[in-house]
Amino acid sequence: MNHEHAQGLSAGSAQAGRGARNYAIVTAAYWGFTLSDGALRMLVLLHFHRLGYSPFTLAFLFLLYEAMGVVANLVGGWLATRYGIARMLAVGLATQISGFLLLSALSPGWTAAMSVAWVVLAQGVCGVAKDLTKTASKSAIKLTAGEASGQLFKWVAFFTGSKNAMKGVGFFLGGVLLQAVGFQQALWGMAALLALVLVGVLAFVPPLMGKSRASTSARELFAKNRGINLLAAARVVLFGARDVWFVVGVPVFLYSAGWKFTMVGGFLALWTIGYGAVQALAPALVRRSDDGLSAEVPAARLWSALLALVPMVLTGLVVARVPHLEWVVVGGLAVFGIAFAVNSSVHSYLVLAYAGSEKAAEDVGFYYAANALGRFAGTLMSGLLYQWTGLVGTLAGSALLLVACWGITLALPTRPPLRT
Repeated sequence: MNHEHAQGLSAGSAQAGRGARNYAIVTAAYWGFTLSDGALRMLVLLHFHRLGYSPFTLAFLFLLYEAMGVVANLVGGWLATRYGIARMLAVGLATQISGFLLLSALSPGWTAAMSVAWVVLAQGVCGVAKDLTKTASKSAIKLTAGEASGQLFKWVAFFTGSKNAMKGVGFFLGGVLLQAVGFQQALWGMAALLALVLVGVLAFVPPLMGKSRASTSARELFAKNRGINLLAAARVVLFGARDVWFVVGVPVFLYSAGWKFTMVGGFLALWTIGYGAVQALAPALVRRSDDGLSAEVPAARLWSALLALVPMVLTGLVVARVPHLEWVVVGGLAVFGIAFAVNSSVHSYLVLAYAGSEKAAEDVGFYYAANALGRFAGTLMSGLLYQWTGLVGTLAGSALLLVACWGITLALPTRPPLRT
């Protein structure tokens, strides 16, 4: 009996070790991808703002990038379940490399309309790449954490926080590369970096990890449990509320207030790094429960209510025309980032808590399709509202969306779904 018990402990330790190893490999691969993705956003935003593009046109450049994420997440989750997570990671990385090379072919001699169309197309390819890679990576965490008992919330929080910190580094890297080597050479360098990451994924990630029986019909694919459906709806408005003032409104407002490009890019980089750090620390800020939901769901409700207060207060301060408004906005964005980071981290945990293990990739893909839909709507509204009403309109829009997010979280179930 003691010998059998020792064998069981040894097997469990080996399984946990494999889970930790695979988690580390997937996280490192996604770091490389996110670094290049953050740099890409800053490259495009600063390059075309320097060429004189309007706020709405800048937002338009990112619309297909966000729209393709809706489709890519749904399809990517299904493909990861059918063919394995490693293959989807490889496809996502290869697609991103293709998008970079396509964007690098942009010619200064083209007309403005042709340039915009080309950039939108290339951004669409990169949008597919991002969400294929993200869905596969997040699904891998569900599987690897299952091999290391009690690690799900901690591993999700660290993964989410560290990848956003890496995106912040990417923002800074994009500004540096644009200034140092130019638009085209920066894209070539990032494509080379991702090629190395792709080789690592093919060499070290188990090829059939996450492979299971995929849904055989659209009805089965979209038949999610109530928790995931509600969480997806909350995610739409949560990320719409962030991007409605963050994507175009804040950078253009700070630049119009006299900030230099390096100051704007540096601030956005620091904000994103800090945001990622708070996400990684979220488990220490949220009380845990044995069932994984009864304390975590009320935390989602509390933090969404606190988050909604920030743009409400800022809207009033902008309307009142308080002195040194740009620094008031910077301070408000810092507070917003803390509350948003905890919200996002709790949501990222909850979707995996609600998800089934057999089709975790499909559940995660459905959830992140909602995430992409929110980013798409927020990006579009950011350009339109800022052009029509200035910063006050984007802040008011953010506040309304966050009130809706809080209302949806009130309906989230606090008990695990029944498994069939």
